[in-house]
Amino acid sequence: MKKLVAILLTLLVAFSMFACKTAGTDATAAGDKKVYNVVSLVNGNLGDKSFFDSAEAGLKALQDAGRITYKTIEMGGTDEDQPKWLETLYEVAEAGEYDLIIVGTYQMPDYLKEVATAYPDQKFLIYDDTTYVGENANVVNISYKQNDMGYLVGVYAAAMTSETSVQNMNAEKVVGFVGGGDFPVINDFLIGFLEGAKATDPEVKVDTRYVGSFVDTATAKEMALSMINDNKADIIWGVAGLSGNGAAEAALETGKAWFIGVDSDQELTFGPELAAITLSSGLKNVGTSLIWIFDEWDAGRTYWGQIVNLGLTEGGVGIVTDKNFATLAPKAVQDKVLAAEAAIKDGTIVVPTAIGDDTNAVVALRDSMQP
Repeated sequence: MKKLVAILLTLLVAFSMFACKTAGTDATAAGDKKVYNVVSLVNGNLGDKSFFDSAEAGLKALQDAGRITYKTIEMGGTDEDQPKWLETLYEVAEAGEYDLIIVGTYQMPDYLKEVATAYPDQKFLIYDDTTYVGENANVVNISYKQNDMGYLVGVYAAAMTSETSVQNMNAEKVVGFVGGGDFPVINDFLIGFLEGAKATDPEVKVDTRYVGSFVDTATAKEMALSMINDNKADIIWGVAGLSGNGAAEAALETGKAWFIGVDSDQELTFGPELAAITLSSGLKNVGTSLIWIFDEWDAGRTYWGQIVNLGLTEGGVGIVTDKNFATLAPKAVQDKVLAAEAAIKDGTIVVPTAIGDDTNAVVALRDSMQP
């Protein structure tokens, strides 16, 4: 009898140990996901109220959720700082301690290409650049569907230009587009803008001009002044980097027009006077796009050596709907913009793109809508 009890006790202990071990294994399998160690290299400084701050906000949200640990290195944005960019990239890659190294903007691809080639086992991400897509199997490029953004801005501009009860809105249905250059990326903003305006009010005309530079505010200002004074444009969308600020200055100087910003919330980046005449801004949501990448990574979907284009559905782009939008736009106008946003997200509206379009449909549409 004692022998039987001893055998039963032994079996019970063994079963208990097995059960605990199995439970531990199951907890590991279904428990905590990998916590990634990330470094973000800023070729400038935080506080820009634009791309860098947006990236930082996304990373902070990921860290607060316990999904990553991260370090941000501000490398400075002056010409004197630029030698540090390549040096810092090499340093963090050589350290071998990061699951992902993040950089961004058009200034970084050459440096990234060199370092990513030298460290093929290190993973890299670059946002808002498509220069070397597919050339390194350890790099993912994030781009943004500016055509989706453009459609919303086009709906907004076309709806607002008819609201003559709003200050500076004249009886003519003319809006303006100042682009940095006549090439596919800028025309991708434009085709969305044109399609959104046309769908909202077929009578609206769009005065489209290209500066040929992203830093020539004087030329952009001259173009915008002509749009306002000669063609009665009362809203101008600047898609030209720093040059676009010249269009905002023209709107302010004449006292006859409004401006719409791009990429970041320009009501926050402008001084008080220019902010006051900025109706809204089209947005590239860098922080949201970084969160999307980690969502995909955790789900087992990775895009190394590829490009991902993020639109409204993924939260990659959008439009500012607070501040001046909320206080100046009549509710009917706001509702049109929000309805268009919902329609793009659910697939009811599919916005054409100028990128990879050999038919040059944007040119025909642009020409047909000139005042």
